[in-house]
Amino acid sequence: MAARAQAIRLLAPAKLTLRMRITGIRGDGYHFIDAEMVSLDLCDEIIVHPSSEPSVEIVPTPAAHGSAGEVPEWDIPADGSNLVIRALELAGRTAHVEVRKRIPPGAGLGGGSADAAAVLRWANRMTAVDTADAPATPRLQTPAVVTPQQAATLGADVAFCLVGGRARVSGVGEIIEPLGFRDQSFVLWMPPVQVDTAAVYGAWDELGGPSGPNANDLEPAALAAYPELSAWRDDLKAVTGRTPQLAGSGGTWFVPAPFGARMHEPPDEGARTAEARAIGRLR
Repeated sequence: MAARAQAIRLLAPAKLTLRMRITGIRGDGYHFIDAEMVSLDLCDEIIVHPSSEPSVEIVPTPAAHGSAGEVPEWDIPADGSNLVIRALELAGRTAHVEVRKRIPPGAGLGGGSADAAAVLRWANRMTAVDTADAPATPRLQTPAVVTPQQAATLGADVAFCLVGGRARVSGVGEIIEPLGFRDQSFVLWMPPVQVDTAAVYGAWDELGGPSGPNANDLEPAALAAYPELSAWRDDLKAVTGRTPQLAGSGGTWFVPAPFGARMHEPPDEGARTAEARAIGRLR
C-alpha cells in the first residue's frame, strides 16, 4: 500500500489535427466534425500527488526559444474550471496534480485536453487495480472506468487524447476510430497568440460555415478572429517554402518535416519552434 501513496509521473502528449472538416451543427450548438488527429512527442509532464482534495498547480517551463531561462506568461486557470480538476471529478478521484507545461495554451494542440486525459488514464489504471482488490475488500466502492464518450463531455479533444495515437475523430469529438501508425514528423510554429476555441467556432458560424483551405475548415474563422495569425503563417512559409497548415482552431502553424533544411532559429523571436514526431497509441 505504501507504493500507492507515492507521487506518480505521467506524460500528456499534444495532439495535432491534420484534417478538420465541420459537417454540421447539433441542436445545442456543438459542431459535428470529421477529423484526423495524431499524438505528438511534445508533452506536458504531469505529477500526481496523493491528496484528499482535488487541486492543480500549473508550472510553465522555459520557452523553447528566447532569453535563457525565460518562462512564458500563460493565462491558465487553476480553479474548478481547469480540465484537470473536472477530470478528477469525473473519475471520482482526488489528488494534487502538478502540470509542468510545455504545450502552449490556446495553440490548437490540445494542451488542456491532454492534461485531463493523462489524469483520466491514471484514474482508469487505479480503478483497474481497485477492481482487482475489490473481492478482498467488499466494502470498497470502486469508481467506474471513464470511457472516451464520457471524456468528451469535458471537451471535444479529451476523448482523442485519452485514446491517443492516430485516429479518425467524428461526432462532436466522442467517436474515435483508431488508424494505423505512420512515422511522421512536423515543424510546429507557435506564435504568442492564445486563441480561444469558442471564439473561432463562433466566427465560423458568423462567416456562414466556410470550407477552409489546407483541409481545415476553421482556418478562415481563426484568421477572421485573430488576423495577426496570417503574418506568422507567412513567416513560416518564407522559411520552409511550404504552405503551412493551421493546427485545429489555432494558433499553431505546421509543415511536414524535413523540408530540405532544419530551422535552427525562428524568423521571429516572439514565437516558439519545435520539431515533433507522431507517436503510437497510448496505454
